[in-house]
Amino acid sequence: MTTILIYNPEINAIERYEREESQPMPYSEGNNLLVNEFRGSSNSTVLWSDRRAIEAFNVTRTNWGRPIYVGFAFKRIWEGGHGCQSQHYAGVSFDVAQNLTSAERAQLRNLAESLGVWGYVEPEYLTPTWVHFDRRTGTPACAAGYPTLRFGSRGVYVLVLQDALNALGYTGSGLDGVFGAGTQNAVMRFQRDRGISADGIVGCMTWTELACDARGAGQTATVVNP
Repeated sequence: MTTILIYNPEINAIERYEREESQPMPYSEGNNLLVNEFRGSSNSTVLWSDRRAIEAFNVTRTNWGRPIYVGFAFKRIWEGGHGCQSQHYAGVSFDVAQNLTSAERAQLRNLAESLGVWGYVEPEYLTPTWVHFDRRTGTPACAAGYPTLRFGSRGVYVLVLQDALNALGYTGSGLDGVFGAGTQNAVMRFQRDRGISADGIVGCMTWTELACDARGAGQTATVVNP
């Protein structure tokens, strides 16, 4: 059984589900996206995503008219596998269609761009052997990175933040997707240790230091699984 955390922007809250690997992800229509497809190579007992990302996948799958093979979707930041501020760690990114021909991938990429449901569709020259699309949200603090977070923020990027802090031993922030006092205190401790202004706001400098330190660190003793 896998715990799945879904940020629902309609109620500004994290919803919790328990699913078997062969069951569909929350908000997935039918069998459009199963838990084990979304998991990919992650070994985590906890997965997360944003409702908007799952619904964007639904729209794309419906308009494509046949199954979409998902080669890579979710990873926790301490598992590594992508860049420091990868949208995969936020659970809103999909690398798909590795089983298709180049022409078929071009068709799917064009469809994803035309639907307007994704925040970003990667151009072919960057991903020639798969199609990448993601439902990133918010204005990035760094180019193509994560949005600025502060006390009161909620959502999948707060989950990434808390996961990175916990992995590095800055405990007290939990793993609930809510930027409360515990998360703020953990951020400020990290900032002081790195010589960053300890304002408790996670902007470009803090994200850069934190995400790169936590990426691929492994499941440390302080990693939290709710």
